[in-house]
Amino acid sequence: MARKRKEGRKKEEMKMVRIYIMGKEYKVPAGLTIMKAMEYAGYRYIRGAGCRAGFCGACATVYRKEGDYKLYADLACQTTVEDGMWLVQLPFTPANKATYDLEEIKLDDKTLVNFYPEIARCVSCNTCTKACPQELEVMDYIQACLRGDIKKAAELSFDCIQCGLCALRCPAEIAHYHVSQLARRLYGKYIAPKAKHLEKRVEEIKEGKFDKEMKEIMEKSIEELKEMYNSRYIEPEEEEIVVEAD
Repeated sequence: MARKRKEGRKKEEMKMVRIYIMGKEYKVPAGLTIMKAMEYAGYRYIRGAGCRAGFCGACATVYRKEGDYKLYADLACQTTVEDGMWLVQLPFTPANKATYDLEEIKLDDKTLVNFYPEIARCVSCNTCTKACPQELEVMDYIQACLRGDIKKAAELSFDCIQCGLCALRCPAEIAHYHVSQLARRLYGKYIAPKAKHLEKRVEEIKEGKFDKEMKEIMEKSIEELKEMYNSRYIEPEEEEIVVEAD
């Protein structure tokens, strides 16, 4: 019985699914992410691979499912392949990015609209929110931008990874992720309370407190840097306290 169960698990682990890359069918192991499945099929990433951990947004992709009319969007490094999945690898979607000098911006409730007037075209379709792999309330922070509520926009968009999927699906051609980036920069510079320890550290850097250490690091070889990294101090994990019920 145990042997049969083991063989059953092995067969389950080796289950293959059909995916289509640029219209061509491939069979890949179930459970792989889109990125790994494409590599299994023989494709090699020369750009757009990014961090592979769902933080950088470089591997944004769109796909369809067999028998489903909807167009889906997600990160290729996080999304698991499904049988009958159709993949289309698109280049980066062009998106307008305003040019500005943060030091010279005059902050008011129209600042974001002045730099990104296209946000006034928002029709509140919420497609941007549905496309977001971080499950952010994208439409809500764009509406906050329209109201001039920079604090709210910065808070709602804090976890944005700049993947651009919101802009890819937007019928109004809004580059939501660029808009929110400016909102966060404005909030950090003009609105958020300043951390005293950060101000102190910035002054220390300006005074050259760490120049000697930086020079020593820059002069080290790759092997010496690896040794430094491997021997660095790592704080021990806190022991988990288990309380047993009487």
